[in-house]
Amino acid sequence: MSTPRLVIVHRRTELQELLERHATRGQAEFFLRTRGRRIDDLQEHHDCLGAALATVRAAVPAHWRRAEVERADLSRFLLTPEDIIAVVGQDGLVANVAKYLNGHLVVGIDPEPGANPGVLVRHTSAAVARLLQGLGTAGQEACLELTTVTARLDDGQEISGLNEVFIGHASHQSARYQLTTPRGETERHSSSGLIVSTGTGATGWCASIAAERGGRALPAPTESRLAWFVREAWPSPITGASLTEGVLEMGETLRITVASDQLVVFGDGMETDRLTASWGQEITVRLGTRPLRLAV
Repeated sequence: MSTPRLVIVHRRTELQELLERHATRGQAEFFLRTRGRRIDDLQEHHDCLGAALATVRAAVPAHWRRAEVERADLSRFLLTPEDIIAVVGQDGLVANVAKYLNGHLVVGIDPEPGANPGVLVRHTSAAVARLLQGLGTAGQEACLELTTVTARLDDGQEISGLNEVFIGHASHQSARYQLTTPRGETERHSSSGLIVSTGTGATGWCASIAAERGGRALPAPTESRLAWFVREAWPSPITGASLTEGVLEMGETLRITVASDQLVVFGDGMETDRLTASWGQEITVRLGTRPLRLAV
């Protein structure tokens, strides 16, 4: 077996982004003060992430290899089959990473326990050394296999998400398309787009839509089912609003035929990493074939 490589994934802190934008700490501090905020709060979050990253780096076994990548560079980073992924940050960062993985084990690390829900970042940085040693000796770690969702264009391009995929207009104007359900029902829509959510995403965006509609039974994170919702369907002489929600079981497909100049498809809120479909193209959405393996 090849020597494992721990790939540490994190994102730039708000403090780093502000300093990059405003050039000096003094200017950044003035900018925040005019908006009733303190730079000390951002510094605290920055320091917590820095301390967690230092602890994780020190925990890597001596015979392992190590690499680091920021969220913004994930789409250009080359993963290898023997990689183990350590995500240091918020729960949402795990979702951002999921679409690029294929059977890799993910260790979610919370740099600020208590500040995050901890649904996906389940471990503290202090516990990582023991966890990695266990991986090195046992070769396996107990994990959850979390369902993913995949959207595919008829030209072969596809994109996946751990929480959900969104299909709609790039600027959230009216999206026009024809929707076909697994039962063969069809309806033309003019809407704010649609989302197809996994059980992991059922506590976020999907949950808010379901609540607005009186509450719906949503899938669990490891369940092989997806929930889909059309947002703000507009009834008109040529568009309808009756097929606006449903469930996709294993093997079922939701089909969207584009009737706009362009619709975009992206997963887990990463709008910059997206597919674009134009007039007449068909988008199919179904359960993903690559679940996320999350260390527990």
